[in-house]
Amino acid sequence: MPELTMNEYQNLAERTSGAGQQGERRQIIAALGLAGEAGEFANMVKKLTAHGHEISQTDLADELGDVLWYLAEAASASGLNLGDVAQQNVEKLRSRYPQGFS
Repeated sequence: MPELTMNEYQNLAERTSGAGQQGERRQIIAALGLAGEAGEFANMVKKLTAHGHEISQTDLADELGDVLWYLAEAASASGLNLGDVAQQNVEKLRSRYPQGFS
């Protein structure tokens, strides 16, 4: 199966959008969902690191998938193209750290 581009993922993810409706409400719900899912991922990493719990790669990937869905939703709600956001971020990092980060 070929890998998805950011734009392809965003388009596919948008098929399951709807809870936030449109406009500002959609953006707010996307932001809250993104924060919540990122918190769930962070909590898993905390349990792995601080408590020695076994966390499977599948469980980590599942939580990161939820983060990615809300990120795509936040981009769509903001009128942004996820591929463009990714490209802009890479260019910003290249400008700030031309030799990479050490």
